[in-house]
Amino acid sequence: MNKEQRVEFFRRLQAANPHPTTELAYSSTFQLLIAVILSAQATDKGVNLATRQLFLDAPDAHAMAALELEGLVPYIKTIGLYPTKAKNVIATCKILCEKYDGIVPEDRDALESLPGVGRKTANVVLNTAFGHPTMAVDTHIFRVSNRTGLAPGKTPLAVEQKLLKAVPPEFLLDAHHWLILLGRYICKARRPECEVCPVIDLCRAPEAKAARRLINPNQ
Repeated sequence: MNKEQRVEFFRRLQAANPHPTTELAYSSTFQLLIAVILSAQATDKGVNLATRQLFLDAPDAHAMAALELEGLVPYIKTIGLYPTKAKNVIATCKILCEKYDGIVPEDRDALESLPGVGRKTANVVLNTAFGHPTMAVDTHIFRVSNRTGLAPGKTPLAVEQKLLKAVPPEFLLDAHHWLILLGRYICKARRPECEVCPVIDLCRAPEAKAARRLINPNQ
């Protein structure tokens, strides 16, 4: 896509959803961090169901660390990979308590040093909680970026770096959420719903081209 097409791409996504945000339920930066750790290879809906009571009973790092592993597992055992996630969550809570007085640091290196926190998780927290113009490339963003031709790349990091250059600055803060939602609900992995996509005419995917021919055979 050229610059004008990229501007139009995000202008339409913005028009459809002016104030996008994560679908994870949380009421503090700490809770967002924990929800994102738990969301790896799990759905936001499943995480929200598990954290609803957890966040009521252990709303902060000190309370959650006090649960210890045995106390945390019953809350999150419905989430995939819960044994490993439980260990990471407890370890992260203890580090937050010991080093940061229970406060989530607004620093990439500090975030990535926490158990269970990789680059994607750090990007989500920095963007959603602290307003940094980061790009957290999950499976949806990776797929959309490659399929549409917006920012093709062979690895999540390559796509992230391309997106940071390709996304017009005025859209960068919210682009992460727009792309996730586009991939989750329209540009799906198995069967993209091109016929209802707001950027179908800008997309380079074969599926989009086929859909355009069906919509307008004269094209």
